[in-house]
Amino acid sequence: MSATQLEKAREILGSAQHIEVFTGAGMSADSGIATYRDAETGVWENVDPTAMASIDAWARRPEEMYAWYLWRASLVNRAEPNAGHRALALWQRREDKKVTITTQNIDNLHERAGSTNVVHLHGSLFEFRCAICSRPWRGEVDFPTEPVAEITPPECPLCGNLIRPGVVWFGEALPHREWEEAEARMATADAVVVVGTSGVVFPAAGLPLMAHELGTPIVEVTPQRTDLSSIAAAVVEDTAANALPNMLL
Repeated sequence: MSATQLEKAREILGSAQHIEVFTGAGMSADSGIATYRDAETGVWENVDPTAMASIDAWARRPEEMYAWYLWRASLVNRAEPNAGHRALALWQRREDKKVTITTQNIDNLHERAGSTNVVHLHGSLFEFRCAICSRPWRGEVDFPTEPVAEITPPECPLCGNLIRPGVVWFGEALPHREWEEAEARMATADAVVVVGTSGVVFPAAGLPLMAHELGTPIVEVTPQRTDLSSIAAAVVEDTAANALPNMLL
């Protein structure tokens, strides 16, 4: 980590009143989430995740996809928030700053670390809704302790169709309310921290670009430089767990 870049990041954040934090998969890497496939065995060890991420695949094999997403959620439940997640939760408790968090992650580690009002652009492994009428599912969900090939989804009490995972699949629009809130946060923040995202998945990757166009200074936290590094005022080349606890003094 460059001391000069870290000092510059501290200067930017120290003078900011509203800090918007935008996180991606690298945020959870030190919790083991980015490598969840290493823990998969048996029926799931050779599964291509992209084959489990479309509404067409759901229509063909809902029992298999439901089982796979419940197993992913079970693995997330075994993981622990890392020092980066905990640092952001502490940032939010400061009285001299407003700190908001928008994430592309579908895990719940920000919340488990103590963060509040987290906007999930790509949904959550722990929310479910009807695949047709979109009514939220409030019933019980039993997460498997071992991977299984198929689990029959429950039925919507309103229309009788199947309950699906509340995540955004390929070809689906991002949730409207969450997107509007994320845009509002980018427009009103006077500093943006981008953590663990490559900046290549659109439309989410357009949010830091929006802040940059408004002249808002961007601090990037990443082990390796990304497509967003060129617009960042400071690039702290380190993991979230290492960098974030030392960034806001």
